[in-house]
Amino acid sequence: MKTIRIGSGAGYGGDRLEPALVLMEKGNLDYIIFECLAERTIAIAQAAKLKDPKKGYNELLEYRMDRVLPLCAEKGIKVITNMGAANPESAVRVIKEMAEEKGIKGLKIAAVLGDDIFGSIDQYLDNEILEFKSPLKVLKDKIVSANVYLGSEGIIEALENGADIVVTGRVADPALTLAPLMYEFGWPYEDADHIGKGIMAGHLLECAGQVTGGYYADPGFKEVPDPWNLGFPIAEVSETGEVVITKVEGTGGLVTTSTCTEQLIYEIHDPSAYITPDGIADYTGVVMESAGKDRVYITGATGKIKPETLKVSIGYKDSFIGEGEISYGGSNAFEKAKLAGEIVSKRLKATACKITEFKVDYIGVNSLYGDYISSALLGEKPQVSEVRLHVAGRTDSREEAVKIANEVEALYTNGPTGGGGATKSVKEVVAVASIFVPREAVKVSVVYEEV
Repeated sequence: MKTIRIGSGAGYGGDRLEPALVLMEKGNLDYIIFECLAERTIAIAQAAKLKDPKKGYNELLEYRMDRVLPLCAEKGIKVITNMGAANPESAVRVIKEMAEEKGIKGLKIAAVLGDDIFGSIDQYLDNEILEFKSPLKVLKDKIVSANVYLGSEGIIEALENGADIVVTGRVADPALTLAPLMYEFGWPYEDADHIGKGIMAGHLLECAGQVTGGYYADPGFKEVPDPWNLGFPIAEVSETGEVVITKVEGTGGLVTTSTCTEQLIYEIHDPSAYITPDGIADYTGVVMESAGKDRVYITGATGKIKPETLKVSIGYKDSFIGEGEISYGGSNAFEKAKLAGEIVSKRLKATACKITEFKVDYIGVNSLYGDYISSALLGEKPQVSEVRLHVAGRTDSREEAVKIANEVEALYTNGPTGGGGATKSVKEVVAVASIFVPREAVKVSVVYEEV
């Protein structure tokens, strides 16, 4: 029975590179995926593209490809990634130039296009925003990006045309894995159960080290060996859709039914109906069994036919946040920090700073759980040796946000004794909203470069 080995080389935009190189060198892979897009990052990438039409792809593209390209050529491993972000065409040109500089020949590089519908967003201003049940028109003057979650079709087309490296923009995360499975095994979209199994394999791989013990360790309860040397996962997938999750022998981390279960339900709103552009996966019948050290055998996923609409991630300019931090130590640290917070709050009122949302918290005391839970854990008067004051405010203008940050810094000489390590920042908030559009409104295309 035919089996394909797919490795996961990244689980987010800034992930480590070394585990991916280990996979390519020692993992006997057919494919490696690099999943590097989140909801907000593509909006930020669109903003970068507006400033420079040659940018807008993942900022670590060159760093990764410097090491990945030689291994891709040497080992014959196909690379699939959404590092194209807002500019897959430019990313492909950069990869081509890098290959030429390295003297690498015989590679075909593809860019999957069609997810960017910003130019036609006015057609959808009456569509309901999913997050707050208002028409999209309420954000009309703030929208900076509009990217559809594409499925596997563009990647499959690229592979059918001999692409060695496929670069996409916004595609559904599992599609990076599902596409090569559909291509290799000839699974049609009408075969909903096989599509559901492929979506499951993609979801298990998409966060890279999370399924091999990353975001899992809890000292004394869930031990993970050598997490500093965490190995990234490999999915061995058969043409019948059975999956084994494993990793390269000798790397840190672990693969168990527990790590796989945690990843399976991660970010899943409904395990019986995980909706993607390619199909709707049902995980309720999934069974996991240990198949040896760092090997988990997984069966039982099913699926339903793909939905008629596609989700669009809308990036829009929402607000500004001004914030600052300063530390206090010693036996009276908490009281000093509380006084400092009170000073900042009253100063901002006295200067009539226009704030739409404001928060003062004390890192080490209540910043994670708030006052109610933290008070129960620490008692009425927490005895802590050090506290870091954190002040943050949301505003409609950068100027007002600057006032918040400056007031925290001013505590150096205008606040309680012993304050130190002050920091401040002001940032514009690019928020994300979502709408649905008809599937037929989106046109996918693929362009190629060769070396």
